Amino acid sequence: MTRRSITKRAAIVTAAALVAAGSITAGVGLARSGSEAKPSTQQIASLFDGWNAALRTGDSEKVADLYANNAVLLPTVSNQVRTDRAEIVDYFDHFLENKPVGKKIDTIVDVLDSNSAIDTGVYEFTLTDKDTGEKRVVKARYSYAYEKIDGKWLIANHHSSVMPES
Repeated sequence: MTRRSITKRAAIVTAAALVAAGSITAGVGLARSGSEAKPSTQQIASLFDGWNAALRTGDSEKVADLYANNAVLLPTVSNQVRTDRAEIVDYFDHFLENKPVGKKIDTIVDVLDSNSAIDTGVYEFTLTDKDTGEKRVVKARYSYAYEKIDGKWLIANHHSSVMPES
């Protein structure tokens, strides 16, 4: 990993943490050469739809394909921080047993530049108990830090936590 990409990744993770904490008081400037246009906030917000569709396949490898090779996942229903593909696949192996169906409730998108963006907000998942078939809804806060790598938007950092008042 180059020094520039490490610096950029650190800036993205820092920005995601600020957004997740609800205190965007620091400006994050990521300079990048080239004339590539910034994506729209709607384009970034819709990346969730692709991720949610991957969940519905029940294939943890397809879900993990949406994460950068060195992504960090702070998952909703596990205490373990996931920092590589194998750990991310392992998390989704278990999470997908609940047949999760996600729905965004509130979305705030910050397009940092043509190759990085943050999507934060609140979503809910309908989960189905694999033994009883009983459904329950889990409401959670989320943040996705996206990075465009080789022309493809990938999740560099994903945090999800159950709402404290739930």
